[in-house]
Amino acid sequence: QVQLVESGGGLVQPGGSLRLSCAASGIIFSNYAMNWYRQAPGKKRELVAGITSGGSTNYADSVKGRFSISRDKDKNTVFLQMNSLKPEDTAVYYCYADPIYLSGLRYWGQGTQVTVSS
Repeated sequence: QVQLVESGGGLVQPGGSLRLSCAASGIIFSNYAMNWYRQAPGKKRELVAGITSGGSTNYADSVKGRFSISRDKDKNTVFLQMNSLKPEDTAVYYCYADPIYLSGLRYWGQGTQVTVSS
């Protein structure tokens, strides 16, 4: 059974930091690029950051210089370090496993709420 379990969300003041984690089980971690998406109320789900199995990263323009994605192959976990948080970063953040093989299945986590407010 495949599971992606996010943690680390919460309420933080503007300018603060949070670190999200996504622990994967039931998949061969190295066969997946890992991504973080977010969805704010009334808005479409958007890609925040991604990291390939080789460690290459990409970021949405809105988070470049503030967020950092990383992965730990020994713990089958992907992280999103979020600094200098802004109210517009408020959203539910989802972990997404994207297979490197066309025949592979894609998986979503259940999401974790991040609220940036004073």
